[in-house]
Amino acid sequence: MSIGNLPEDGNSPEDDRVSIGRALQQARISAGLTVDEVSSSTRVRTPIVRGIEQDDFSRCGGDVYARGHIRVLARAVGCDPEPLIAQFDDEHGGRPTPTAPAPLFEAERIRADPRRPNWTAAMVAAIVAVVGFVGFTLFRGGNGDGSTVAEDTGSPKPSASAPTNSAAPSKPAAPNKPDPSDSAIAGVPADKVTVKLTAEGGQSWISAQDHNGRLIEEGVLREGDSKTLSDSRRIDLVLGNAGAIKLFVNGKEVKNVGTSGAVQRLSYTKGDPEAG
Repeated sequence: MSIGNLPEDGNSPEDDRVSIGRALQQARISAGLTVDEVSSSTRVRTPIVRGIEQDDFSRCGGDVYARGHIRVLARAVGCDPEPLIAQFDDEHGGRPTPTAPAPLFEAERIRADPRRPNWTAAMVAAIVAVVGFVGFTLFRGGNGDGSTVAEDTGSPKPSASAPTNSAAPSKPAAPNKPDPSDSAIAGVPADKVTVKLTAEGGQSWISAQDHNGRLIEEGVLREGDSKTLSDSRRIDLVLGNAGAIKLFVNGKEVKNVGTSGAVQRLSYTKGDPEAG
């Protein structure tokens, strides 16, 4: 008796793929992060993180929240969330199809009231009139009356205009303008601590806290992207891939931040970063 063309071992191809929880756990370990660090950076409670890594989504509060947790955790550990969410949908009955909103009160929306006054047009016209009047008044006031102009032109005192012409040497002062540099913190204030992180050798997970321990930045910094952070006293950093980060602190580049793939914890205050 034939029971169909089933594989001999009874397993479908989907059984061979890595589970969602296992994929997130491996990505977290590869990023050098602990469960507590992921929980702190994502605001997802530690028991929920541990449950998801064991493919237990019962603590999430439903499929919608489970999808959100998967997306947040995947971004925090540096992996693509979309395949994991698609796998979750396949294993839990698929994503619900959104319904298009019905065009309610269509007749009310398109019906115009011909008697309603156009207050917007009236206000615009009034503003234009006021601006025109003020501009005309300032124009006349800037020229002065006829007698004043006659005195300035006929008076043999060109020195009165000399002080104004003395401002002409402002052109040599042009070199004082700050030349745009590759660092956005070249002119950082001395009363703050400012750090700039640029992912140059690959992507890296980053986390930053201010001097009160409040999280001011977290997530994956992709290659080529930059972040500039500042605080009045201190900034604490956690770099998941320190070798990929180019770091400036208080306008000065910090050399040898760390090796590729290494997790580095750093703390900086105002002044020379070498003392931080």
